[in-house]
Amino acid sequence: MNGKRHNYKNLKIWQFGLEIANDVSDVLINFPIHERYDLSSQISRCSISIPSNIAEGSSRTDKSFSHFLDISLGSSFELITQLHIAKYRKLLRKKNLIH
Repeated sequence: MNGKRHNYKNLKIWQFGLEIANDVSDVLINFPIHERYDLSSQISRCSISIPSNIAEGSSRTDKSFSHFLDISLGSSFELITQLHIAKYRKLLRKKNLIH
């Protein structure tokens, strides 16, 4: 077992995840009130999950860290799907959609 832990603040993937979470938060401000407890809340939770799982996993063994990275990746796929749903519902313009 590798005893070295990762400093998540130095990981580019964590930094990018934090940017995504903050960008998503900015976009959600413009969502209608009726979406706040439905799609908006779910989008917020999964965007926050991306950097959070990277940070949590960074304190674990490499094998466990890999598992947390997989969870983070899954959250990113969930986020992309939810953003496409928001676009379909005309809550997002195409230029706001994260690819």
